[in-house]
Amino acid sequence: MAEATDDRLRLLIERIERLEEEKKGIADDIRDVYAEAKAVGYDPKIMRQIVRLRKMKPDDRSEQETILETYKAALGMG
Repeated sequence: MAEATDDRLRLLIERIERLEEEKKGIADDIRDVYAEAKAVGYDPKIMRQIVRLRKMKPDDRSEQETILETYKAALGMG
């Protein structure tokens, strides 16, 4: 029974390792896309902000924008 448990653990660990490698590959691909965007004149920093905003629910995004505007107004940043 212990051997079956050990095999299962090993298989789970190997799956995690494969997924971590895939995740690294995807992260590298994303970095390449940002580099390509920069090469043609886009601002990767702003693009990352847009991607983050697009992930948010519309209500959450609206609330965050309202709070940002409130803070900017309080600091005289218009």
